[in-house]
Amino acid sequence: MKYTEDHEWLRLDGDLIVVGITDHAATQLGDVVFVELPEIETQVAKGDEIVVIESVKAASDILAPLDGEIVEVNDALDANPALVNEDPMGDAWFFKLKVDDVRALDDYMTEDEYKDHIGD
Repeated sequence: MKYTEDHEWLRLDGDLIVVGITDHAATQLGDVVFVELPEIETQVAKGDEIVVIESVKAASDILAPLDGEIVEVNDALDANPALVNEDPMGDAWFFKLKVDDVRALDDYMTEDEYKDHIGD
């Protein structure tokens, strides 16, 4: 897995990048009550706001970590947004992204670097 400074995790799954948020981010958000996911086949550019998460504390955006195409979204979050709090590093992934070059993942932090980043 790789990690962004915005507390997203990125996992390579075949030729796709699976994107979610870290335990740290889920804890900071508090109880998640709503998740707005992007449409499948949406073309995104790195830095685009593509997911909106609403919690009892605040609303937050998930940004596209890379240029690519949304090829799958986690519909389970529509029915159960609290899954983000229950299993942020597993079942609560947000979307899968098809990118031109998976080597772009090398630009992101390793787990140890991310732990240093959050002071863990």
